[in-house]
Amino acid sequence: MRLSTIGLLVTVVISLLLVPDFSHPQSVAKTPRIGMLTPSAAPNLGFGGFRQGLRDLGYREGQSIALEYRFAEGKPERLPALAAELVRLQVDIILADGGQATAAAQHATGTIPIVFLIVPDPVGQGLVASLAQPGGNTTGLSSQDPELMGKRLELLKEAVPSVTRVAYLWHETRIGPRFLQELETAARALGVQLQSVEIRAPYPFDRAFVTMAEAHVDAFLTHPSGVFGNRPTQIVDLASKTRLPGIFPEKIFAEVGGLMSYGPSIAAHFHHAATYVDKILKGVKPADLPVEQPTKFELVINLKTAQALGLTIPPTLLFLADEVIR
Repeated sequence: MRLSTIGLLVTVVISLLLVPDFSHPQSVAKTPRIGMLTPSAAPNLGFGGFRQGLRDLGYREGQSIALEYRFAEGKPERLPALAAELVRLQVDIILADGGQATAAAQHATGTIPIVFLIVPDPVGQGLVASLAQPGGNTTGLSSQDPELMGKRLELLKEAVPSVTRVAYLWHETRIGPRFLQELETAARALGVQLQSVEIRAPYPFDRAFVTMAEAHVDAFLTHPSGVFGNRPTQIVDLASKTRLPGIFPEKIFAEVGGLMSYGPSIAAHFHHAATYVDKILKGVKPADLPVEQPTKFELVINLKTAQALGLTIPPTLLFLADEVIR
């Protein structure tokens, strides 16, 4: 046999060996998808923190991970349908922004892992069995708001020492009594009279501010809830018209003209949520991930609003502020 013929046969054999075997399905790495469920009309400011958290962990959006956004446009009643839509898409995890979004996600699925954020009292709301052992398919980060209500009242009193009557603007929730209890205890300690102003759907905020004005309150606080968080500009405008100083749970209120805000750092909150997503994607069950409390809090003071109200914020309070808007 000629050498050229032998060489040809060797080439054919090698070629056959290199042809891939299509007799069995090839395994293709699946890009995990995270469903982002929020009652807001646009991404919460914290969503940027979440995406940065993913990048810090080595994920690249559109390459190694995909995000599916679903916005309720400020209409919480839309959340159940949006949650069901994410379940139909078979997302790997649902990131739920707030208690209402979490409840909607839980109603839609008992198997897809749910990571919640900005939930004041997840145990009190019945979302988890306990902070240490959440159980089921749900875990996340608590915003610890009931314990912060007294601190907010204390800061408000320090900013406006003449305050003697403060309104608490809230809406009925499962944990509403706990918030009231925390505030009443703080009010007694500070010598402040607390005026409860409850608002119900369709949430006529203009009427609520008329009620507060008629009650001759000196200042007000708002309940930490999406009902208020989705309407910061409307609420701050009404406060400005009635010349009522207020302290709010979220930074966005101070940014649009509210006097003060104090609460967990939303960006840090969402950034840390990325670690929950990472652990779950790597096989850890939500039931084995304890609910965590916030560790970073922000005090923001709007000096322009203080000046418009004729208030002089004490230097000691300005020194404590994480941000002063001038």
